[in-house]
Amino acid sequence: MRRLPLPRSLSARMVLLTLGTILLVQAATFTTVSYYRKKFTADVAAELTATTIRTLQASLAAIPAEQRADFVKHASRNEWRLWSRSLPSNASVSGLRPHHHTRPPPPPVTKDIRESLRLFVQELNDRLEGNTRVALSRGPEPRLYISLLSDNGADANSSEREWLVIPLDRVAPPVGTPVIVIWLTGMGLLLLMAAAFSWHITRPLTRLASAADKFAAGHPQRVTPSGPRETRVLAERFNAMQDTLAENSAVQRTLLAGLPHDLKGPLSRMWLRIEMVNDPTFQEGMRKDVQDMQRMVDQFIGFVRGSDPGSYHFSPMLLNAWLEEQVMAWESAGSPVSLTSQPAQALHVNADALSLGRLLDNLISNALNHGAPPVELTLDESDGFAVITVTDHGPGISPERRAEALRPFSRLDEARTRTGSVGLGLALADTIARAHQGTLTLGEASSGGLLIVIRLPLKPT
Repeated sequence: MRRLPLPRSLSARMVLLTLGTILLVQAATFTTVSYYRKKFTADVAAELTATTIRTLQASLAAIPAEQRADFVKHASRNEWRLWSRSLPSNASVSGLRPHHHTRPPPPPVTKDIRESLRLFVQELNDRLEGNTRVALSRGPEPRLYISLLSDNGADANSSEREWLVIPLDRVAPPVGTPVIVIWLTGMGLLLLMAAAFSWHITRPLTRLASAADKFAAGHPQRVTPSGPRETRVLAERFNAMQDTLAENSAVQRTLLAGLPHDLKGPLSRMWLRIEMVNDPTFQEGMRKDVQDMQRMVDQFIGFVRGSDPGSYHFSPMLLNAWLEEQVMAWESAGSPVSLTSQPAQALHVNADALSLGRLLDNLISNALNHGAPPVELTLDESDGFAVITVTDHGPGISPERRAEALRPFSRLDEARTRTGSVGLGLALADTIARAHQGTLTLGEASSGGLLIVIRLPLKPT
C-alpha cells in the first residue's frame, strides 16, 4: 500500500495537522448546522406559505369570479396573474399524493431558481389539504403556479381551476460568494495562526539543530532555552552536554600538552648519555628509539595546538605562492615532492598560514613515511573552493578503513607501519581543514596509492 506523501519538516507537518483538524471540525459543524437550519427554515417557510395560500383561497372565494383576476393583478402591483383554466402543459406538480393523477416526470432543465424550490414545492403539496396544488413551470420562463380554490369550493364541479401565476425570473438563486469569501478569509487567518504556532514550537528546535551543526564543525555555541517546556529542557540538556564535553576536552588538552613537555627533559638527558657511550651499535639503536619518541612528542604537541580554536590566527593568503614555497622547501631538502599543476588565476583564502603549513607537512610526511615516493601535489579551483590534492604511490588505504584513519590515535597496521607514529597525523590534518571551514577526504589515486583531497573556501573578492 502506497503511503501519502507528507512534508519533511516538522513545521510543515504541524501546520498540516492543525489545518486538517480545523477543517474537519469546521466541515462537520458546518454540515450539521446547515442541515438542521435548512430543515427548520424549510418547515417554517412551508407552514407559513401554506397558511398564506389558505388565506388567499378564503379571500378569493368571497370575491366574484369576474373580479378575481383584476383583484390579483391590483393587489400584486401587476406582478401576479390569475390563470382561470387547467394547469398549463409547461408546468409540473411536485409531491402529489399517490391517489392523484401524476404527469410524467419533466425533462431536465437548466439549473435556476426552480432547482432550489423543488423540495420546497413538494413540502407545500404535502401540507396542503384537498386538491390544492403548487406547481413549477417547465419552460424557459420560471414560474410558480398555485391553485387557489379547492374542489370543495364554489367551482368544485368546474372542469377548470384557477391558478395564481407568480413569475420567478426576478428571484435570484442563492449565491454563495459572500460565504466563500468569508470562509477563505477565515482559512487564511487560521493558516497564519497555525504557521505562527508552528514557528513558535519549531524555532527552538531549529536553533538547536544549528547549534549542533556548529558544534560538529568545532564552533560550539550555547542555546537560549525557549519555547514549550520540552524544548526548554532539551536546550538546557544540550548546553549541559556542551559544558561537559568542553571540560573533558580541556582536561584532554592539558594532559596531552603536559605529557610531551614533561618528556622533553628526559629525552634531552638521553641524548647526552647516548653521546657518552662508546659502543657504536648501542648508540645507533638508542638514537633511533629516541628519534621515534621525539616524533611522538611532536605529534602530541601538534595535535594539541591544532585542536585548540584559540590558537588560530586567520588572515588573507595567496594560496598559489604559498603552496609553491612549501613544495620548494621540501624539494630543496632532497625530498621527492613536486607540484604538478596549478591554475593560472590567483586563489585567495582566509587561513592560518602556520596551521595550514602543519597540515601540509603532516600529509607529505605521512606519504613519505607510510606510502611510497614520489609525492605529487596539485592545486585547482572548483565551485568556490580551492582544491589541494596530495598523492603518493604506496599501498593506500582500503575504502572501509578510511573513516577510521581520520580518527585520533588510529593505527592501520596492515596499511601503514607504526614506527614513531601515534595515529594523529591524518586526524590533525582533518581538524585543521575543518577549522578553516573546509574538508579533507581520502580516496584512491590512479597509481593505487592514497589520494588526499583538501577543499578550502575561497575568499570573496
